[in-house]
Order: sequence, then structure tokens, then C-alpha cells
Amino acid sequence: MAMDASGALPADWKVGVDIGGTFIDFCALETRSGRVASLKVLTTPDEPGAELMTGLTLLAEREGLAPADITRFVHGTTVGINTVIQRKGARLALVTNAGFEDVIELARLRMPDMYSLFCARPDQLIARDMVFGIPARLRADGRETRAPDMAAVAGAVATARARGAEGIVVALLHAWRDGAQETAIKAEIERLAPDLFVFTSSEVWPVIREYERTTTAILNGYVHPRVAGYLGALEDRLAARGVPARALLTKSNGGVMNAAEGKTACVNMLLSGTASGVIGAAWLARQAGEDKVLTLDIGGTSADFALIVDGAAQFGTGELVGEFPLHIPSVSVSSIGIGGGSIAWIDDHGVLRVGPDSVGSSPGPACYGRGGTKATVTDAMAVCGWLGHAEMAYGQLDMDPALARAAVGDLAAILDRPLAETAQAILDIAVSEMFVEVEKLASRAGVDLREFTLMPFGGGGPMLGAFLAQEMGISHVMAPRRPGVVSALGGLVADLRGDFIRTVFALPSPEVLPSLRASLKDLIAEGCQWLTDQGHDGAIDLILSADMRYHGQSYEIEVTLDPAWIEAGDLGAIAATFHATHARIYDFDDPTGTVEMVNLRLTAIGAGPALSLPEADPAEAPATPLKTVRVHTGGALRDVTLYSRDDLTPGTGFEGPAVIVQEDTTVAIPPGARARVDRHLNLHLQIEERA
Repeated sequence: MAMDASGALPADWKVGVDIGGTFIDFCALETRSGRVASLKVLTTPDEPGAELMTGLTLLAEREGLAPADITRFVHGTTVGINTVIQRKGARLALVTNAGFEDVIELARLRMPDMYSLFCARPDQLIARDMVFGIPARLRADGRETRAPDMAAVAGAVATARARGAEGIVVALLHAWRDGAQETAIKAEIERLAPDLFVFTSSEVWPVIREYERTTTAILNGYVHPRVAGYLGALEDRLAARGVPARALLTKSNGGVMNAAEGKTACVNMLLSGTASGVIGAAWLARQAGEDKVLTLDIGGTSADFALIVDGAAQFGTGELVGEFPLHIPSVSVSSIGIGGGSIAWIDDHGVLRVGPDSVGSSPGPACYGRGGTKATVTDAMAVCGWLGHAEMAYGQLDMDPALARAAVGDLAAILDRPLAETAQAILDIAVSEMFVEVEKLASRAGVDLREFTLMPFGGGGPMLGAFLAQEMGISHVMAPRRPGVVSALGGLVADLRGDFIRTVFALPSPEVLPSLRASLKDLIAEGCQWLTDQGHDGAIDLILSADMRYHGQSYEIEVTLDPAWIEAGDLGAIAATFHATHARIYDFDDPTGTVEMVNLRLTAIGAGPALSLPEADPAEAPATPLKTVRVHTGGALRDVTLYSRDDLTPGTGFEGPAVIVQEDTTVAIPPGARARVDRHLNLHLQIEERA
């Protein structure tokens, strides 16, 4: 390895970046010295990507991080999901089978909220007059009974172009069995209209069930132009800055992929930000020896919750992107529109409400002094006295509590309630909204959250985490050393992770073993090739699973399998594992029931860098306070001790109430809580349940 002029090895920086609704977060680790650098920069919604260059410039100035010394650069972005939420994606056309033009309108005939009289389905991303039925038919067994009518394809392309289509999605019946018809239509469209981009459902995610396969392909096409444009600009900017590392992107499944693939496999990164936060939290949990964790990631716009069991994130399919289900493997995250920038407002009945609308990064909460006038959760924290005692966001924000009091005061006047009482009501409502969402998550997972540790992170997590823990009856809270950049850390430590699927739709029996073995062989080859294409040349981990059900059921469960069972034809082991998994999830199984295998799945993993953060042996020592501040808590003003996070060393302990200020967030500790700092500089709180 080359050395510098002094004979020393050059610096080796690994950089993780995550863009949220208000801030872009940086977490950088210099592996030779173990030095960690972190930073937050306000986002620039009108010029996505500009804040990234600003952050690299600040890291160079403050930390000496030279772009040429960056050997790993991982980036998570909200460009894709924001495109869907804001409805600013490409104008698409859909080509499907004649007679099935209403596939996305019919969906699964389920209403989003069956108990609401006013519930309505969202408008689709493709208008009905942009859906074209083509005479073509493939049977479920793969037999073609009618080849695609290319004259009809030509007519559809001409009409779509005349109506302003920028791209076309092709999704046909049973393309999971054989994508040849879709491929032929795609080739014809590219010949007729080379200016249009085309995606087929079988190349995006070749899974059975036409609605799920179609909507996933549509999401991929909808965000493609903006994502591809953003990633192209990202690569150009990094190259111009002299960063030699190949840009990697965080994925919805908690892994990473290279930016070149992200330009076409856009759907894989729609939930990258929330996923990487959970991956970063899981990594921190394993370091601290915490095996059951409820994560609480509060940013400027939303609060995201996830479960970590045995040190690992939980995965699922059907996560919502805006109002649309995403049917690819994703880290299971529940979200609610409650964040630091969530707006407090009064409805038509005179009731105080919080969220889901947010002030975003521009103008931001009123107390930021950037022109905002609407009261937010952050403003309520400032009015109560929890905030405003130090610079925020690494010196980029100097909070003005007077502006917060003015904004909250407008609501207090309408409600005819005292100012501090109104601010406390805003916080109580925010916590109660999160409580409801967490209860839903716990019910779905069948867990008792009193057995879990709450890990708050993001800029707002440590502000409200302890109060949520009180309400939930969770006695243990662990706040990482740098809570504000956990999502960026997640990208830094993530593995290369690719998911691959084959729909087999068969009863496991000796007759189908040859086809199962062939599908397994294809999946393994595809997974290994993907890792090679990503530039991975190290150890490979392959995880096999199957979507299985009892014959007659309309839903499946994912069952982890040993590939050797398929190779050896051990059908008994496959069935027994399914029965056991079904019993664990539903407390019921039928050992005599007929078992069906729907999909065979493979996850190919290439291990990321083996990183570690600094640690030190605890030494019992009292915490040294900065001063005492006045905070409204528990219905009254009281003196609260203020600490600096930089002054808290391993072994330090103290009791609440307290406020801890640090570069990326503020930690609010309620009365009765006991705090201690561990060897990794995590802050642990023992919380008394609210009476």
C-alpha cells in the first residue's frame, strides 16, 4: 500500500450519508485511528445533492477528511420515495393483456380503511387512459395460446407517445412463469420508440400474482427518471471532488448496491433511509449486547418504528411507499407522520392536533429563525425548556425560544390555555400518536414490548424517546453516542445484499424435486453473479427460504430452508419446518395438512467492512453538570440539570430530570429516570413507568 511523503499510511475514511426530510447526515470513520466524525447539514429541496457537496467541504475543513482518502462511500436518499409521495414521477403507460386493463384499479378489492365511511383508494400512478390491452395469452403452466399482437403494440405505443408518455411498463399474465412475451413486447417498443424507457414486470420482480408484480414494476418506472438523473449527478459530483470510491446505495432490504444498478433497479432503494436506520441500530445493539430492541427514529417529518430480535432486523413484503404497497423484501418499518417539524394545528371542532404535515427544512420550525411561523413539536420542546441551551446541528442552528413562544402562543390564545400547558399538550399528543402506532406493531408481531429496550435516534428520537417509554411501560432506553446519524452509520456498516425469487407454485413431492433443484441452481448462480457484478470478491453467505402455505390458504408465510434438503430430497424436513414456523406465528399447525410451496427465495450477502467504534472501560464517576435550567415537566416548572454529552465518560451515572446537549440532538430525561454511560458511550436510562 502506498505511503505519503512522511512514510505513514494514508488515511482510510469510510463515509455513510443519509438524506432525510430536514437534514442530510454524515457518519465517517477513519479506520486506522478509529476516529469518528459526524455532521448534519440542512437539505436543499430545490437542488438535491448540493447539500452533499457542502457536507464534504465541511468535513474536510473540520476533520481533515480529504476526498482522495475516501475508500467507501455509501449513500441513502429519499429522492425515490419523495417522488412517489409528491406525485412528481414519470408519465407512464401500461401494456397488459386485453381484458385486464383494470388490474391496478381493481387491485385486491380492499379498502385502505374498512371502518371508514369516507375511505377512498388513492389515484393510481398510471391514468386509466394510459393503460393498453394487447391480445396475448400465456397459460399458468407456461403454454402460449396467443402470441403478442405486435400491430396492437404499435398502436398502443403511438397513442401513448401522443398522450405524453415518458416510459412504458409491460406486465402480462403469468409472466412469472415465462417472461418471453414481455421481453418480445419490450424489444418491439424499443424499436418503435427508442426515446421511451421500458420496464417489464418479469425483470423487476418475477413473482406470482399480477397485481403485486405490476405495481412493483410501476413504482420502478415511475421514479426511474428522477432517480437515474440524481444518481448520475451524484457520480459526477463525487468524481469532480476527487472521491475514488465507487458510490454505493442503501437498499430497502437493509443492504447496499452500486449506484450504476440503482439507476435501473430504482424500486430497491425506495425505503433505503428507514431501512439503513434499522441496520445501524441493529449493529449498535449487537455491540451493546442488546438482543431485543424497539427502534424509534424521529426526523423532521416522521417517526419510524422497527423491531430488532436477536440482534437482527426483521424483514417483510408489502411495505407502503406513500399509498402503494411495495412487494419486494424490505426491512419491516412502521411509520407515522410525527416528527420534529410536524405542525400543531386546531381542527374545525376546536381540537388540538399534531401532524401529519411538516414544515420541512425550509422554513423549518419557528425557533430555527428561518422564517417559519407555524408551531411544531420542536417549538413545543423549546417552550417547555428542553431545547435552546446550546447550538444545534453542529453549529448550523442557533435556536431562538422567543420565536417558538410566539408560534405556540398563537395556538394557546385560540385554545384559551396557558402557553406552557399548550406546549405540553402538543408533546403529549405527539407521544400518544406514536403510542398507538407502536401498539399496532407489537400486536402484529405478537411481542411484549416490556421485554424490549427502546433505542431512540434521529434528531428527534432522544427528545421524546423517554416519554414514549414511560407510556409504553418500557423500563430500559438506550441512546447511542451519536443518535442523529444512526441511519448514516447503517449505510456505513451494511452488507451487499441481493434478493432473488422464483415462483414454483407446487406441492413439494418427489415429482417436483427436479424443478425445485433447477430453480435453486438458477437462484444460486444469479445471486453469486450479482455479487461478482457488485465487485465483491470475499466470502458469500446464501440464505434460502420459501413462501409456503397449507393448500387452500390465501396467504403464505416465509420459511427458512436448508438448501441441502432440496438437494437430498428431504421433503419431510421441509414440511416439518413449515409446520413449526406456522405454529410459532399462529399458535396452530396441521401436521396432516397438504403443504404448498409458492415462491423460492434466495438472499445473497457479501459481508461489508468489519468496523468497530472506540470503546473504553467504565470508571465510576459522577457527571459534571454545566448548569441548572428551568423546564416545564410534570405539569410544573422545575429546576433541571444540564449536561454536555462530551463530558459523559464510560461509567458516569446520574439521575433525572436532566437535559443532555450534543452536536446532533438533545436528550430529554424525565424525573425518576436513572442514567449511566457504557463502554461504547451509549447512554442507558432506567425509566419509571408513569403513574
